[in-house]
Amino acid sequence: MTRILIVGHKGQLGRVLYHYPSEHERLGMDLPEHDITNASETQYALRGVRPQLVINTAAFTNVDAAESDPDLAYRINAHAAGNLARVCRDLGASLLHISTNEVFSGQRGGRPYDEWDVPDNVHGSAYARSKLAGENAIRFFNPEIRIIRIAWLFSPGGVNFPAKIVAAADKHGALKVVDDEFGNPTYAPDLAEAIYKLIDLKAPPGVYHLTNSGVASRYEMAKLALQLTGRGHIPVEPIPHTAWRRAATPPLQAVLANRAAAALGVTLRPWQEALADWAQQVSEG
Repeated sequence: MTRILIVGHKGQLGRVLYHYPSEHERLGMDLPEHDITNASETQYALRGVRPQLVINTAAFTNVDAAESDPDLAYRINAHAAGNLARVCRDLGASLLHISTNEVFSGQRGGRPYDEWDVPDNVHGSAYARSKLAGENAIRFFNPEIRIIRIAWLFSPGGVNFPAKIVAAADKHGALKVVDDEFGNPTYAPDLAEAIYKLIDLKAPPGVYHLTNSGVASRYEMAKLALQLTGRGHIPVEPIPHTAWRRAATPPLQAVLANRAAAALGVTLRPWQEALADWAQQVSEG
């Protein structure tokens, strides 16, 4: 049994990891009780609980809001991640850090990115740059870490893309959805299961891409979410990303390939099956 501290345990992924059935001891740390952007406070908190493993799910994930407050995005996504890595190194604890597909520019014709590909989205959104800085920070302070990159995270009860689509459909009765942005939907319960498998397997330090299998466009995911929730009659118009104005432009084809975890026997089911499970959970309340 491992003593695990889940940082950001009140968030979408953190909640699932905290409550997922497992023999491991779980502790939680989150705002407002703890502020991981404060280095001394982070050191004091971790020394108090002495975890064997820290899972960092805490992040500034509002991509558009990061454009207007990049300093806050950097404090949370980069500097705080470095704080955790440094304290984990000093305590002899392992660190598992959640990152994103948006560290890649998505400008190589849709070919999936492998774990060993060099992140290149240095001119992307403030969110993307801050997450890339976070990866670099934890490597600087502690090379014995595991970075898990995910994309398009969703879960029952969370604020996420399919939930927003359903709410917008109910409000407006018709939708326009981008059809030229592609990614790997990632269902939080499936991700949690895969993470605990890696922990139990004592997976070596390195980078792992953990998403549900398959690739979707935003349009395809929206259409299926509506069908699965009994809203298939609602019209959805596919549009290019240039027709949807927003503060930040995400990479259009930053698709991830799972090579490292798959080599250890850890894979996730197709995203369509995961979305069907999400829809059933949502309908059951």
